[in-house]
Amino acid sequence: MPDFVKAPDFFKSLADDERVFWLIRHSIRRHITPEDSDNGAHVGLTDEGRALAINLGKLFPEGSTVYFSSPVGRCLDTAKCIEEGRLLAGRTPATKPDVDFTAGSALVKPTDDAGLMAVASEIAALKTEGSAVAPVDCLGDFYVKDYDAYLGVLNEHFYQNICDWVNSDNHPAFFPLSSRAQELREFMLALGSARFNIFATHDCWVVPTLMHFCGFRFTPSHWMNFLTGLAFVEGPRGERIVPVTGMDTGFQDF
Repeated sequence: MPDFVKAPDFFKSLADDERVFWLIRHSIRRHITPEDSDNGAHVGLTDEGRALAINLGKLFPEGSTVYFSSPVGRCLDTAKCIEEGRLLAGRTPATKPDVDFTAGSALVKPTDDAGLMAVASEIAALKTEGSAVAPVDCLGDFYVKDYDAYLGVLNEHFYQNICDWVNSDNHPAFFPLSSRAQELREFMLALGSARFNIFATHDCWVVPTLMHFCGFRFTPSHWMNFLTGLAFVEGPRGERIVPVTGMDTGFQDF
């Protein structure tokens, strides 16, 4: 079975003329319990999760960046924290698709007081409604075909149901894996407009995509980690697909 490439090594492997379309799971959240409303939709990131996403953002090379996210808060916050890390590392601020997020301002590298104030200003702007992160509804339920059937999956043996669907490619709640995974790739390539195009979503949509494109196998006790996913890398020499993790490992064992 293939292994995940750690983010620092992945970024070092990129050529200057390559573009990245990275489908990534949100950062660490607290455990979802049966008492959480809306099947845990409002469970946010932990302090550790925010710190890890910020540190991941600091690793990004210079280059134009845009973010797309599931509308669920922990995915939006993950993208915002990654961008916060980029800003702290002195990178050019991201831009929201079709929105002039920075109004033409240039970020000063934080090497002096003026630079630090500029970074603080950009981070404050990132946390407003004019954020560089664009919510995209379908990133919250991309593989769902029948929402009523999906609610049943959410409420009982969720991870086992995801594995059963992927392994059999036959489940009333979900689209066929192969065609839908290809549609997700095409969707990402069409939507992304920058050198780094980040798509923050949920493990239940990253897992089938990893299984289809990279040949991974998961079980409810051997699952994918947070801040982990796969990158479609496009350049003059063609496309390569790289499983990437922002953690020490791309797997979690329970």
